[in-house]
Amino acid sequence: MAIVGDGARTVLTDQQKLAWLRLTRSENVGPVTFHKLLQRFGSAESALEQLPDLSQRGGATKNLRICPADDAERELDLARQLGLQMLALTEPDYPPALRMIDAAPPLLTIRGNLHILERPSVAIVGSRNASMVGVKMARSLATGVGQAGFSITSGLARGIDAAAHDAAIATGTIAVLAGGMDRPYPAQNIPLLDDICASHNGIAVSEMPLGWEPRARDFPRRNRLIAGISLGLVVVEAAKRSGSLISARLAGEFGRLVFAVPGSPLDPRAIGTNDLIKDGALLTSEPQDVIAALTPMAGMASTPAQLPLRLEEEDDVSTNDPSPTQSGRQRVVQALGPSPVEIDDLVRLTQLPPAEIYMVLLELDLAGRLERHPGGLVSMVPSHRLS
Repeated sequence: MAIVGDGARTVLTDQQKLAWLRLTRSENVGPVTFHKLLQRFGSAESALEQLPDLSQRGGATKNLRICPADDAERELDLARQLGLQMLALTEPDYPPALRMIDAAPPLLTIRGNLHILERPSVAIVGSRNASMVGVKMARSLATGVGQAGFSITSGLARGIDAAAHDAAIATGTIAVLAGGMDRPYPAQNIPLLDDICASHNGIAVSEMPLGWEPRARDFPRRNRLIAGISLGLVVVEAAKRSGSLISARLAGEFGRLVFAVPGSPLDPRAIGTNDLIKDGALLTSEPQDVIAALTPMAGMASTPAQLPLRLEEEDDVSTNDPSPTQSGRQRVVQALGPSPVEIDDLVRLTQLPPAEIYMVLLELDLAGRLERHPGGLVSMVPSHRLS
């Protein structure tokens, strides 16, 4: 498997990037499964060959849809026509902090100045129905933190997100999209997105295919990228149940610092932020609160991270491990249920070798029968969702 690079940061060839795109666009292949497949088979090309057999062994009731090469080539061609780039997890310009999270997106579509991704970043998120005070606070934080050398990451939503992006165009901002790069949402913020990407200090990022219209379920995926790109996340305004609180939870799971701006107990937009402070988020009233906490961590952005996958010569990758036995598969399936469990508990309960359990989980995943949860937990997909 010929790779250009030093092993820690590698640039994929055109053929390899095409195979990566096909694999990540294939049915039931999410980021976790993608990484497991590369660890097991050493290359996307080899993994693509194994997908039909793996899904059948996992109990798939229909043929797995594998992304055709023609479809992947069309997406790459369209990206080039639109002036976009596709950036692989192994490549030097991939966001360093995002590379360090579990299940980092294998490929990102980007538009704008790549060099912004080299800087340490701070996320600023909050209510779409923002108050004037909240908008003013978001702008003040984005300006001050940006002037201290951090880029500002947000989700291009109305309200707090848009205010933070606009204030940070001069210093550096990253817009993370929930849909394809050619399907920005909301439409009213397309001029802002164009300003960001036309600036020397702005970039837009998406993990979704070109042409993908964002759906409700895609926004938590976007929030995962916002939290992963950043060293810390600031919530300016958030109601009791809001996407900003999802972002804050993900940031905490990734080991990022979470900041919250306090608000009036009488304002519903402050309930979520006030609750975050009660739960241990850092109270934030000025840019210096964020700068002082994150400056010691800023070196993380340039520290090489251990890649969560192997890119070795195919001959060096162990693909000769024995396949799971039918009885082993049955033991794993019987041990699993609708409630998430740790894989270590599966090992203890089934007394099977970890390598065999991981292979069974991969088969179930490709068959659409496994659900993965934060923290590495797994469960079986309820039967009513399979029909």
